[in-house]
Amino acid sequence: MPKKMHGKKGGNKQGGVPGREKAKDMKGTLLKLARYMSKYKVLLGFIFFFAICGTLFSIVGPKILGMATTEIFAGLVSQVSGGSGMDFVKIGQILFFTLGLYVISGLCSGIQSYMMGDVSQKMTYEFRKELSEKISRMPMNYFDTKTHGEILSRVTNDVDTVGESLSQCATQIVTSVTTLIGVLVMMISISVPMTLMALLILPLSLGLVGAIMGRSQKYFRRQQEYLGKVNGQVEEVYGGHNIVKVFNKEEDVLAMFEEANNTLYDSAWRSQFLSGLMMPLMGFVGNLGYVGVAILGGYLAIRGTISVGDIQSFIQYVRNFSSPIQQMAQVANMLQSATAAAERVFEFLEEEEEDQTVPNPVSVEGLQGNVEFDHVHFGYNKDKIIVNDFSAKVKEGQKIAIVGPTGAGKTTMIKLLMRFYDVNDGAILIDGHNVKDFNRSELRMMFGMVLQDTWLFHGSIRDNIRYGKLDATDEEVVEAAKAARVHRFVQTLPGGYDMELNEEASNVSQGQKQLLTIARAILADPKILILDEATSSVDTRTEIQIQKAMDTLMKGRTSFVIAHRLSTIRDADMILVMKDGDIVEQGNHEELLARNGFYAELYNSQFEKTSEVA
Repeated sequence: MPKKMHGKKGGNKQGGVPGREKAKDMKGTLLKLARYMSKYKVLLGFIFFFAICGTLFSIVGPKILGMATTEIFAGLVSQVSGGSGMDFVKIGQILFFTLGLYVISGLCSGIQSYMMGDVSQKMTYEFRKELSEKISRMPMNYFDTKTHGEILSRVTNDVDTVGESLSQCATQIVTSVTTLIGVLVMMISISVPMTLMALLILPLSLGLVGAIMGRSQKYFRRQQEYLGKVNGQVEEVYGGHNIVKVFNKEEDVLAMFEEANNTLYDSAWRSQFLSGLMMPLMGFVGNLGYVGVAILGGYLAIRGTISVGDIQSFIQYVRNFSSPIQQMAQVANMLQSATAAAERVFEFLEEEEEDQTVPNPVSVEGLQGNVEFDHVHFGYNKDKIIVNDFSAKVKEGQKIAIVGPTGAGKTTMIKLLMRFYDVNDGAILIDGHNVKDFNRSELRMMFGMVLQDTWLFHGSIRDNIRYGKLDATDEEVVEAAKAARVHRFVQTLPGGYDMELNEEASNVSQGQKQLLTIARAILADPKILILDEATSSVDTRTEIQIQKAMDTLMKGRTSFVIAHRLSTIRDADMILVMKDGDIVEQGNHEELLARNGFYAELYNSQFEKTSEVA
């Protein structure tokens, strides 16, 4: 789809010195995620059941292997002292039983991994669906203050991060906690003194994890934010790369990208460095525990209070005891990344929305297209009103032109009419009904738009024309194309109506794109038309074709035309003349010329320029 260049608009609060912004509400975000995951509580229940079963079966293994070691040790001692030696049958039974436990444990772990993957993909799907639906409910001023890249990053990067991290975190937390508790019970059953020795490492481990998490969380969030900003810059520059080259701005663009990319690199490096410290530090602390347990175990074996097999089992349990702590450190890293991404997703989902529906809405059925502006006041900021006390009555079928210099506020009037913004005071009425009394989607069904910035999506010409009326037949599509004077051109294309337009619709000319959007509007058959004349960038012959197609489109419909060439709106029933946001004059062409005011000045200046060119 065609993209526009975007300026640097306000988005996330990213200002300030890198790394100094406050950490966000990690606990609150995790609670929101937990509530979000509760819809899958049955599946999660099975997942946790299999995770616990798999963990418990694997925990019992070292204890039974210790019995085999004890049997082997006892057999060797017996053989040395002239006894019967080792009982291989018993040892074999123990080993086969242990193998069976590990097979069952592996099956349980595989089942829970498969089910957790299903849950994470369902969550990712739901997040994207909700974000997509949310976009359609957002007010226009939100998109006026955000770049495309920032919004797209939340739908793609942030959702992917949440899904991938949660698929690993959820079960790993359960297995780690189960392992810790199970291993602790088995260790106590072998030796209380050795268990106390092993537990000495726990406070130190938890302290290290907490300290590192506290410092790294802000960098994880900053990493996600600047990932969106970098995406926005790439999308912006790619959409306008021709303009960048024309004005030799490659170096400036690279400098801007380098600045954002360096901040992203700095945040990513710091977050990964701090989180990467966890594993070696945990390994070092764990090794200290092994040393203490080995020394104490040897002492107890010498005293005869513990068997060799139990020492071997206990050392395995110490390893298993430190392993879930290390896994929890990894989970902490993933959770930080997931919560940083989830915060941005939830922030978007919780943004204030437009009121899409109203109680007892007015039906659009049977409406004719009479429009009245009743003492309208409006300003994008309430402190700066740009439309002051504007009133006008438009009868059905009339052609209303809105003229004025660039920045006068012509597009603002259209945005108010379609309720992209609401008036600050006064009212806009359609057939006597306030536009605020309609459901927004039904109100906009009354309108058709043909804008200067043509919008066609990647797909066939047929589908692009049918966009305004999805249930239209092929015959209706062709009739609309004929009315828009584009049918003959389409027939010359390879594939005709089935020819695929590329992403930028650059495989057809600007004039043909404009005619296709007119065909789309004709097929939709709206009561009210909004036209932004788009003839300034086409040749004279194509301009005449577009103008004739527009005349066909406007026939019998209320039409609002944003006019750039005043010669094209001489036949308008009413001309609204705007200057600095205000309606300074209104009337038909002859009346306004007779007043010799601002409209006459605009018209004469265009006429003089035309004469000079001629």
